[in-house]
Amino acid sequence: MELTIISGLSGAGKSNVASILEDIGYFVVDNMPAALIPRFAELCMAGQAKYEKAAVVIDIRGGQTFDGLFAALDELEKMSCAYRILYVEAATETIVKRYKETRRAHPLAQSGQLLDETIVRERTMLDPVRTRATYIVDTTNLSSAKLRGEITRIFQGEDALGKTMSVNVVSFGFKYGIPIEADLVFDVRFLPNPFYVPELKEHTGLEKPVYDFVFSNRQSGEFMTYLEQLIAFLLPQYTEEGKASLVIAVGCTGGQHRSVAVARALTEFIRQKGYEASETHRDMTRAR
Repeated sequence: MELTIISGLSGAGKSNVASILEDIGYFVVDNMPAALIPRFAELCMAGQAKYEKAAVVIDIRGGQTFDGLFAALDELEKMSCAYRILYVEAATETIVKRYKETRRAHPLAQSGQLLDETIVRERTMLDPVRTRATYIVDTTNLSSAKLRGEITRIFQGEDALGKTMSVNVVSFGFKYGIPIEADLVFDVRFLPNPFYVPELKEHTGLEKPVYDFVFSNRQSGEFMTYLEQLIAFLLPQYTEEGKASLVIAVGCTGGQHRSVAVARALTEFIRQKGYEASETHRDMTRAR
């Protein structure tokens, strides 16, 4: 089992880090009392495979001290449960700005105490945790995309950066409407239509005769060349921007032949580029 403890300054971005870990397959529990960590780890170790990567967020909410956390860590070591601490921090000026933008109160706020003084007090309280941290991430100058990249590098390595975004290629028929979840939409109604070939009409773009027909002409080959070049350019841009999922919709008239074949080919191309890709054929089996 792999247990990660997320801690750090209020307003530094712990919630964002927790969301990123969830996106890359971690089971995350927010604001867990320190005394429950050993029990939580025990349950995860005895549970199913989906709990092999788990994370808990421990912070200063409620004004608690961290003696309980250190006692919990000692218990984890006795259990032979490996853990690591990810400490999230940011410059005081940055945290002040974030609180002003959200208009939320700091969990340690006291009447008559300025926010920057409260943050300094919190730093002092958290210093023992920071000292024991496995990783320290300063979010002062990190955009959401850069934070995602940093967390991915720490927990999955450099080679995983291109795999943090999942891609779903959806084929559809324009006669039934464009998928509302689509980020990118491509119209392939200009390609020769197997619908008008009697022996192909009742088949789909997943079947070899239809697939071969769709890609047996010059227009299809040229289109796929340009489409693949565009997608190859866009995927790393979306990944760097921090997008967790991308939906690419490919449409023809009825969603049975051309869009299905193109979606299948595009999905395979995206997988070859190292991205997690799936395909969905929304209208392929509709009654006609």
